[in-house]
Amino acid sequence: MQKPPQHYNQLHKRYPEYMNALDALGESVKQAGPLDVKTCELIQLAAAAATRSEGAVHSHCRRAQDAGATREEVHHTLLLLTSTIGFPTVSAAMSWADDVIQ
Repeated sequence: MQKPPQHYNQLHKRYPEYMNALDALGESVKQAGPLDVKTCELIQLAAAAATRSEGAVHSHCRRAQDAGATREEVHHTLLLLTSTIGFPTVSAAMSWADDVIQ
């Protein structure tokens, strides 16, 4: 498991209660249903790509890999979005994912 980005750590130092609540919310929603962690992270990766959030794509790509997702699963998750969010956005998200894929 990789360390969180510096910006995330800075937010934790500045706003510990807020960030702890945010972390707890994320954990709570993952446990609220039957989906496994890898699937949850791939869904969140797709949402990050759809909102064009490079940092969130990086984060959820890392987390998906930590949960066992392969490069091919990450790429397929993003390719599935083409008809919904368009090729340019998928292409950008793919490059962001490739920044962190091992």
